[in-house]
Amino acid sequence: YYMHSTLRKTDNNRIARATGAKVVSRIEELTKDHIGQAGLMEIKKIGDEYFTFITGCSSGKACSVVLRGASKDTLNEMERNLHDAMCVARNIILDPRVVYGAAAVEMYVSSYLMNRSKSITGVQQAAYQAVAMALEVVPRILTSNCGANVIRTVTELRARHSMPDGNFWGVDGTTGEIVDVRVLQVMEPAAVKVQALKTAIEAASMILRVDDVVSGTKLRHGNEKPAPAAAKGDDDHGDAAAAE
Repeated sequence: YYMHSTLRKTDNNRIARATGAKVVSRIEELTKDHIGQAGLMEIKKIGDEYFTFITGCSSGKACSVVLRGASKDTLNEMERNLHDAMCVARNIILDPRVVYGAAAVEMYVSSYLMNRSKSITGVQQAAYQAVAMALEVVPRILTSNCGANVIRTVTELRARHSMPDGNFWGVDGTTGEIVDVRVLQVMEPAAVKVQALKTAIEAASMILRVDDVVSGTKLRHGNEKPAPAAAKGDDDHGDAAAAE
């Protein structure tokens, strides 16, 4: 049996999920059905803090990951990377479809939209071309981060994606060279790509609906506009009244 005197509500709920126990408000309501099980409970000191480890939970539905680093900045970076990796794993479980990364998908969609715009006339043609040019930002950023020639790389990518079997060419994020992503096995969840495209198009549509922007800044103290001058007829009438 394990008893802890000072326990936060969040930690209490986590322990209940890990051990399969149920939280009760009063001791009088406690029964055998509310009790959870664990293989081992021990307290360890890591650095200057004490941590309670509960292991061997057969029916547990929760776990904790302990990250260690030399500084807070390192720990924060590790936490962000771990969070991103867990989100990717979650998306793969929910939607197992994947697409090739390294900007290969963006260049493929950009090439398709650009070719599609040639068969369309009017305002819609500009919309297709704008989205196609916007998708080329991804390979541009990858190439720029590697220090390679952006214009030459993007131009060569366009030429290769215009070929019948050129849909799998992308940018190596380490060297900046154009590679076949099937060889590198760089993949990304399809759900992430679809959601990114939807969000970008929705944001662009929202901005296009704005007709004008009204500035609501207030005048600073001492910069108030002067009151309008009285009409000439009113001034003459006022002078005459004062003379009387």
